[in-house]
Amino acid sequence: MKTNPTSVTIVQATTAEQVRAAQRMKYDIYVKEMGRYGEVADHHQRLLIEDDDTDSRIFNAMIDGQVVGTSRLSCGADNALGARQVAQYDLAKFLDSVPAAQIVVGERFMIQPAYRGTDLLNQIFASYMGFLNASRIQFAFGDCEPHLLNTYQALGFRTYTKNNVNSPSTGFLIPLVFVVEDLDYLRRIGSPLAGFLTDFGEDARVPDTLDALLADGAAVQSERLLTTPDYLAQVKAATNTVSALNSGLFSGMSDSDIETCIEKSVLITCRRDDRVIKQGNVAKNLNLVLSGAFEVRQGAETIAQLAPGDVFGEIAFFLKMPRTMDVVAAQADSRLLSFNERTFRRLIDDDAPLAARLLYNMSTTLCARLAQTNARLGAGNAGRDPV
Repeated sequence: MKTNPTSVTIVQATTAEQVRAAQRMKYDIYVKEMGRYGEVADHHQRLLIEDDDTDSRIFNAMIDGQVVGTSRLSCGADNALGARQVAQYDLAKFLDSVPAAQIVVGERFMIQPAYRGTDLLNQIFASYMGFLNASRIQFAFGDCEPHLLNTYQALGFRTYTKNNVNSPSTGFLIPLVFVVEDLDYLRRIGSPLAGFLTDFGEDARVPDTLDALLADGAAVQSERLLTTPDYLAQVKAATNTVSALNSGLFSGMSDSDIETCIEKSVLITCRRDDRVIKQGNVAKNLNLVLSGAFEVRQGAETIAQLAPGDVFGEIAFFLKMPRTMDVVAAQADSRLLSFNERTFRRLIDDDAPLAARLLYNMSTTLCARLAQTNARLGAGNAGRDPV
């Protein structure tokens, strides 16, 4: 078990050296560890420098003079919300509802590997919440990869838009919003951040338009944002073929078993050409196609077609290695269920027989896919058993 750090200092980067320290950490995490932004990084100085670094506020978490965590806040009060942020986070309707000075976009939130799994994350968030309260911020925006969605929702972040982030460098990201002074909501879901926030009582800034701002729905849903029956109903409604839920991954399972398996999943609706898996990405979530179609691509070449009931992402899931190919939505409104690694670990602990059945089905599916691949190789493999 990792020891929680006790001597953390969180400071705003105000000097050139402090900013470079954050940019150096960004290089180590994003470029070296995650394989992103290599085309724009300064490899000679080992820095990842971005235009937004100039106008935004950068905060560094320090231990013994070393940066162990960092984040960047683009604040409306600083005129730092540019066209990219407005488009990427679908901010226009929020800017029509509250002053720009009460909106923040948080990005590049990173922790050094040695401190992951400690309470450093909570210490950084406590400082973040203090800044938001002191500035009387109403909305704090950010995004995350699908496998982190349940973690952020447990903190109080909510999905709110049908537009997802998709770029060559980042791959697929889900926009999120945190309503800072809505303590009723945070306490209702048991958010640990509620204890770091000031209760302004009747003076709390929770927009009267909040329900309307969130009412358009989101491209991503989960059991945390809905009641369990409502979420299960949405999953079933998203399935345009019976086989997607009753064969393959869930073959031989009762309706009750299937519901247990999908309770902690994430339901994602994709636009055509959304790249839901990026080659080289280190995320380890497993995905089940519910409706529409997806393509497995290597560069410009389509390697395979995925239809309802098909599973993908299993190589990274089982072997804990980076993604080997891209997966792209081939039709509009294609839907999938995404499961993170932690969900399966919890299922193994809570219901070993059900987990064994699920893993057996996954193995059967993989063997069938391997047999099909060997068959396509042609006469050179005639008479050979698939391995």
